Amino acid sequence: MESEKVKIRFAQVTDVASIIELCKAHAIYEKAEYSKKGKANQISKDIFSSNPKLYCLVVENNIEIIAYATYMKQYATWDAAEYIYMDCLYVKEKHRSKGIGEELINRIKQEGANLGCNIVQWQTPNFNKRAIKFYTRIGANCKSKERFFLNISK
Repeated sequence: MESEKVKIRFAQVTDVASIIELCKAHAIYEKAEYSKKGKANQISKDIFSSNPKLYCLVVENNIEIIAYATYMKQYATWDAAEYIYMDCLYVKEKHRSKGIGEELINRIKQEGANLGCNIVQWQTPNFNKRAIKFYTRIGANCKSKERFFLNISK
């Protein structure tokens, strides 16, 4: 990573507030709504339990957490194999184009290999041209699909 001294590490409980703020900024960037209500407790439970649902990496400089990425292990029926699904990757705007995103993806690839997976999948909005250009540059392939959401009544 050029010029800025940063460290990639697994998130700690003390990082939750920063992660929530990055999630909010990420949602705004992707033109989505976001509410912080109840997120801290749920994210803490899902990341820091003895059987986590989600893994979270953060990037910190000497001042603050400037980026995060979350991922989980999932199963692809067609491939009959587990894979890593990268749910989020976000770098604060003033820290972009410094290699941080690529380093995060490389770390996720490494952690995925440690979990016995050989592929990472993710998605980004089709209007996020900067991310699409970045993902293509690092060798990722795109499979066009529409993502649907169906609420389950409680």
